[in-house]
Amino acid sequence: MLEETSLLVLFLILFGLLFVSAFFSSSETALMSLNRYRLKHLEQEGHRGALIAGQLLSRPDRLIGLILLGNNFVNILASAIATVIGIKLLGENGIVVATFALTLIILLFAEVTPKTLAALHPERVAFPASFLLKPLLFILYPLVWFTNSITNRMVRLFGVSPEDAATTAINVEELRVALIEAGSMIPKRHKDMLMSILDLEKVTVNDVMVPRNEIEGLDINAPFPDIIKQLSHCGYTRLPVYEDTMDNIVGILHLRKALHLLTQDNLTPETLRAIIKNAYFVPEGTPLNTQLINFQRNRRRTGLVVDEYGDLLGLITLEDIFREIVGEFTADTIDEDKEIHPQEDGSYLINGTATIRDINRSNNWELPTDGPKTINGLVLEHLESIPDPGVSIRWGDYVIEVVQTADNAIKTLRIRRIEAELEEDA
Repeated sequence: MLEETSLLVLFLILFGLLFVSAFFSSSETALMSLNRYRLKHLEQEGHRGALIAGQLLSRPDRLIGLILLGNNFVNILASAIATVIGIKLLGENGIVVATFALTLIILLFAEVTPKTLAALHPERVAFPASFLLKPLLFILYPLVWFTNSITNRMVRLFGVSPEDAATTAINVEELRVALIEAGSMIPKRHKDMLMSILDLEKVTVNDVMVPRNEIEGLDINAPFPDIIKQLSHCGYTRLPVYEDTMDNIVGILHLRKALHLLTQDNLTPETLRAIIKNAYFVPEGTPLNTQLINFQRNRRRTGLVVDEYGDLLGLITLEDIFREIVGEFTADTIDEDKEIHPQEDGSYLINGTATIRDINRSNNWELPTDGPKTINGLVLEHLESIPDPGVSIRWGDYVIEVVQTADNAIKTLRIRRIEAELEEDA
């Protein structure tokens, strides 16, 4: 029958088969290149093309079986027609010519080009193609089912189940990479917040707590006029309450309740004790993401960090965790608690109590954070003694100079980054 068909008709049929082959090739690449998370989002919005594509991708074995079945059938038929054309034009030598020519044409126009376009613009190709592939799957389902029943049994020999087609859940590191590669699609401020949330599991309460020596507490055994004076001038919302020393914690006092009683002239030692809430203790080393959930579960905003012996180490608040996510809340807070002071010569005067994490975050530095939490602790651990003012140490790209000491700690240091100076000189 083909031998009796005119060359014009044969060329038209061959062209149509190549077009269909390109359709199957591009559809396969486009559907497999779809971003599964964006696809789920479009499905939730009711996008028809996404809904059909999602249905097809729910059983990739059937989809691939359909595409390869159609693609191979078309390519084999195109090969037969090309052979007939070659014989009509060149005789028996036309078989070899037609084989090489058709291989090149299929490779360029039915494989590489359509697959490249589909990989670059998968949604533009996949969604329209889905409207054709779904009814085609319905029509050819018996044949697809027959081929898949054989291939699925072969696949199970490798321990793979075709029914298990769900996309593997994204892990934390993959989500972090996705955020980094999002570029301008997500505002930098939002991206920083999301990255901070992911990093909460790497930060513990010890990294952000107020150390014990900086906690402002209320001695319940102090003279009552002194207590009233402290309450009237306190700048905090909640105060730890203790008896004589911080080792004897009584509880947590909400200042608003105390001031309410004070304005009504009802504040007495008895009423003060009545409004003190039991202390909430937090084990040291608790990750911030766990502590955030614990605060919510226990309906608390303030916790006292203790070590394995029950000794008080510091104080952690819900605001401290939020600050790790969104940064400082107000400019006033930053100005009042500023511990890092840039100098004109490019160095920084830093309080010894400043945490290394805050220093790194403020100056985009890389001082080690796997040891001591404060810059004072880092220097003392390195020197193994209390240094005199003027002592300097080299730590990687940083020169740390002791400026002022007080009693058993370093009060002020000067830190200069050598790498930054070299870049400026260059």
